[in-house]
Amino acid sequence: MTQIAPSPPAAPVDADRAPGRLHGRRRALVWTLVVLASLIGLATILTTWVHRQMLDNQSWKNASARLIENPDVQNALSVYLVNQLYENVDVASGLEQRLPANLKPLAAPAAAALRQPATDAVKKLLEAPRVQQLWVTANGVAQEKLVNVLEDKTGHGISTGNGVVTLDLSALVSELGTEIGVPASALARIPQGTGVITVMRSDQLSAAQSAVQGVRVLSTALLVLVLAMYALAIYLARGERRQTLRNIGFAFVLVGLTVLVVRRLAGNVAVDALTAPQGEHAGRQAWLIGSEILSQIGWATILYGAIIVAGSIFAGPTTAATSLRGRVAPVLNERQGIAWAIVGAVFLLLVLWGGTHALRTWWGILLLGALSVIGVVALRRETLREFPGVRAL
Repeated sequence: MTQIAPSPPAAPVDADRAPGRLHGRRRALVWTLVVLASLIGLATILTTWVHRQMLDNQSWKNASARLIENPDVQNALSVYLVNQLYENVDVASGLEQRLPANLKPLAAPAAAALRQPATDAVKKLLEAPRVQQLWVTANGVAQEKLVNVLEDKTGHGISTGNGVVTLDLSALVSELGTEIGVPASALARIPQGTGVITVMRSDQLSAAQSAVQGVRVLSTALLVLVLAMYALAIYLARGERRQTLRNIGFAFVLVGLTVLVVRRLAGNVAVDALTAPQGEHAGRQAWLIGSEILSQIGWATILYGAIIVAGSIFAGPTTAATSLRGRVAPVLNERQGIAWAIVGAVFLLLVLWGGTHALRTWWGILLLGALSVIGVVALRRETLREFPGVRAL
């Protein structure tokens, strides 16, 4: 009887070089791409916020409208306007013209006594839609002048030569004077520059122009770079692409949380450095309103990251994920029309909802739509491999 010699034991396979696994250098490269893309993504979010909040006139007006509706801001602005009126208009003389001869000596005490009631009256005045519109218009013009200067353009009678941009609240000061009874003749003598706040001076022009040019370029270029780096990391992660996609999702969540923390810390520093104690509440509200788009971007990044993580888990080898894929396999494998109709309907509902900025822009809709298609195609390939004999009922 012929005996068959036993086969020699197979040589051990290096785990790092086993088929479908990443070896050390490739894994390090993939992680390097993910980490660098996440750090650049953080910078991208900040430049995008500046672009959308500071350089977009409609966003600026929307923020201005919310500012003037805030009670803390109304309090601070009413104090400023009353101070401007009393510092530049002889209120006592104006009241003296309106009082009877026997009461004219009371004009000065009355003017002083009217200061606090005038402040309260201004706060009420700032609640009126007509006055709020004056504020929004003044802010819109100031923002447009600012952008004109920063982009080396001219407009609204401003030249880029002097580089001075102002927020003109003189109309509100005049409105206040009319409300408390200051004669038109006195208001006509208000010095030029009353109620005017300088936003930027000429010595800040060069640096500001360079910064704006950089923001406009970087807000788009960095986004493309980040997406390309993530795509390259997934491409290089052969055998571990699902795990790499999951890690990218977690990176999105971490970047979004970092943005929210930075917004809070930067707000605290800015308010403490730029506002007096009595204006702290107004300054904090102004920061929260002015950085709301930054918050929206942060939460959107967290949402996208959570979706990526959930998708990678759904495509994973766990019993629960496999069971879920088995439930959708009949439709994906045999009734593609129904599957695509469901996916399309859900995507259209998301676009109608417009919960994130990307869902309100054509490039964002195209990008998210393309990613959705890629995800569905990849899922169908997986269900065809795992459940080849499954048939739809």
